Amino acid sequence: MFEEEIVLNTFVNDLKREFKGYNTQRFLKDLLAGFTVAAVALPLALAFGVSSGADAAAGMITAIIAGIVIGGLSGASYQISGPTGAMSAILIGLSATYGLQGVFVASLMSGIILMLASVFKVGRIVSFIPSSVVTGFTSGIAIIIAAGQIDNFFGTTSSGTNLIEKLASYGQLGFSIDGMTLLFGAMVVGIMIIWPKKWQSVFPSSLAAILIALTFHMLLPYEVKEVGAIPSTLLPDVRLFMDQIPWSNMQNLIMPAISIAALGMIESLLCGASASKMKNEPLHADRELLAQGIGNTILPFFGGVPATAAIARTSVAIKAGGQTRLVSMIHSLVLLASMFLLGPYMSKIPMAALAGVLMMTAWRMNEWKEIHHMFDKKLKTNLAQFFTTMIATIVFDLTIAIFIGILVSCILFIVNNSDLSISVEDVDFKRLDKDLKYSHEQTKLIYLSGPMFFATQGKIKQVLKASITEAEALIFSMRGVPSIDQNGVQELNDIATGCKKQHIRVILCGVSASVMNQLERYEILESFDNIVWDAIEAITYLDGIYHEEERSI
Repeated sequence: MFEEEIVLNTFVNDLKREFKGYNTQRFLKDLLAGFTVAAVALPLALAFGVSSGADAAAGMITAIIAGIVIGGLSGASYQISGPTGAMSAILIGLSATYGLQGVFVASLMSGIILMLASVFKVGRIVSFIPSSVVTGFTSGIAIIIAAGQIDNFFGTTSSGTNLIEKLASYGQLGFSIDGMTLLFGAMVVGIMIIWPKKWQSVFPSSLAAILIALTFHMLLPYEVKEVGAIPSTLLPDVRLFMDQIPWSNMQNLIMPAISIAALGMIESLLCGASASKMKNEPLHADRELLAQGIGNTILPFFGGVPATAAIARTSVAIKAGGQTRLVSMIHSLVLLASMFLLGPYMSKIPMAALAGVLMMTAWRMNEWKEIHHMFDKKLKTNLAQFFTTMIATIVFDLTIAIFIGILVSCILFIVNNSDLSISVEDVDFKRLDKDLKYSHEQTKLIYLSGPMFFATQGKIKQVLKASITEAEALIFSMRGVPSIDQNGVQELNDIATGCKKQHIRVILCGVSASVMNQLERYEILESFDNIVWDAIEAITYLDGIYHEEERSI
């Protein structure tokens, strides 16, 4: 209870700072930004609602509720949430398998998971995902979105619940193109491509393309598939009711719910990280996850699909001069008014037009600058991460794709950083600034550089066996060893134990604090004759021992 009070007080204090000095001038900026974001969000909400396996109305409701609830509770003043292309890529397969009730239940469960993630402060994990993995993940989603719109764009028919099955079905069902449907889809793509960038901030290309396509459709005497009725209510007939929850299917929906929650977390926090740099305002990650959790728990009861923070709408809000989180709420109210006032017109929008918007959205989702950089600089590790994650995203579940991408990244990191450099040298008397009493012809210095762990185990023994035939003492210079694991400790212990049996002294020098802690932890310090600061001190130590031994003889 005490921690909840702290969180609430922190939120209230942040709101006070956000609205400090709020006046008419700032409100007008929020109002203009809200209208601008709504213009961008309108066609996307319709399109993502359809591409999620629901309908255009579900997309509108999602944007409206998310804008008010999630935007109002958000971890920053600039986050704009709603239906997204990435989320629709998960939902289309889920709705095909379990229907919309399955989508609603999975959304409810994902909301609970996100709230738990907020409580346990899981948000920081997102920062450990390599950028190449995120880029591959995004490109994989873009391919799924584009492929999912082939039927609506070309007027064809397919079957199957995933991309592979869908593409394979064309071989059986054929690929017959409807010319008029293709015309509308191509028209929207063409308009969005040639639309001047300087007009984009005033009138979004996607909205312009939809309006032009709708005008042509209403004027031309040809019939094409339309969006369908847009209900003027936030409580449609198709929504989640507590007494209709399919409890028997709950266990089958756990993994989809985890996927939705994981995607919501990744997309929202990455959006926040990018937007925070644009506005120079930090994102409270755990509060953002709590807001996303609450929003996605509520949405199913209004017939909405899962929502996340959307970078396109968020960046538009910032560039349009948005001041506070009122931008998100104003954009929702504008969408709500549009649904009530323009519903009859929106219902006439050709599905091919929305497919064209989604095709262009999918193309623009790709981080082309990052992809070009990886190819241009021939970054093999990054490319491996990128392609592995992209292919896994297309073939497998999106959560599994992220896991595979991170796993491959870890393996590549180990491979790229497992090079333990070992060089064996004689004592260089020119580098010593003191006279020695002993020749040290059988003293060998072994310089180690790199981490010592399971991937390097046995390498030191191999080098010693190949390059050292006779020795009286071995000095291991470990200044270049940043870390060591149990396997590395064990190898050093084996070497020291074996040398002791052969009456060969073993001295360590330049041992870092972290490596020393490991040696102490495994209690092997007594295996070495001494541990000193540097090689000169080690040689001086040996010189004194040899001199005493000669005197005793």
